[in-house]
Amino acid sequence: MDEYHRPVMVEEAIAGLRLIPNGLYYDATVGGGGHSFAILEREPTVRLIATDKDGDAIEEASRRLAPFKNRVQIVRADYKAFDQVLPEEKLDGFLIDLGVSSHQIDDTKRGFSYRAEDAPLDMRMDKRSALTADDVVNRYPAGELKHILRDFGEEPFAHAIVKNIMKAREKGGISTCGELRRLVEMSIPPKKRSASCAKRTFQAVRIEVNSELDGLEQCIRGLVGRLKKGGRAVILTFHSLEDRIVKNVFRDLSTACICPKSIPVCVCGRKQVVEEITRKPITASAQEMKENSRSTCAKLRIAEKIVE
Repeated sequence: MDEYHRPVMVEEAIAGLRLIPNGLYYDATVGGGGHSFAILEREPTVRLIATDKDGDAIEEASRRLAPFKNRVQIVRADYKAFDQVLPEEKLDGFLIDLGVSSHQIDDTKRGFSYRAEDAPLDMRMDKRSALTADDVVNRYPAGELKHILRDFGEEPFAHAIVKNIMKAREKGGISTCGELRRLVEMSIPPKKRSASCAKRTFQAVRIEVNSELDGLEQCIRGLVGRLKKGGRAVILTFHSLEDRIVKNVFRDLSTACICPKSIPVCVCGRKQVVEEITRKPITASAQEMKENSRSTCAKLRIAEKIVE
């Protein structure tokens, strides 16, 4: 078991990439290096470029992937800035794991978990970033905060939660994950409360702090453009917002002519770019869900490029 981070659906992701000898692959979110290790171990001639914006992840991945140092390049960078990292050579495949790592959640100093009672409101995946969860919770205008909870957390009680946050600010603000969790719990009707009812709020704030959805669509399109014909795009998502983006991009790229049926000859000139290998997303096996609860909400989508 990976002590730093337990990667999800490793076998399914590797199968989706369809590794080829001497291929060039990109692990956009290397985390603790679990997927990268599997890629490099499975096919001993592949080369890999791996990025992550979390310094802890880069340190762990560098340690774990040291046996493959001649075939892997590890760079601390946001995967959305792939143009600054990748060579001109086209890729045979790329993997994006959009989940929060086990290490980020379990390290209470990082402030990602609503179960971390005394943890500071941080939630930064990149510690070099200026914006923290404390800034969002204690300084954002009420309207903007409500928009974040509704759009990024799909939180039905956003109004009540924000109302109580505003009251808390008048008394000095909210400084820990535990305080925010309790505030969320008291904002939700008793019949709707659960042990994880703060999860949506924490997700929303985390997405805002790390700009997780900003530029995701453009990034996927750009990386598909970097694939060779036959190259594979493999993307793991962990909540409906990001999965919807991936699904829509793959669907759009797999669509050819969009001319009205009344026109006998295509005039739009649109060509299909990818073939969706997974019309419906792959989910973790029952055994993996049992062994790793963080895999229960994971969805894996795969597309293959069919043009040069």
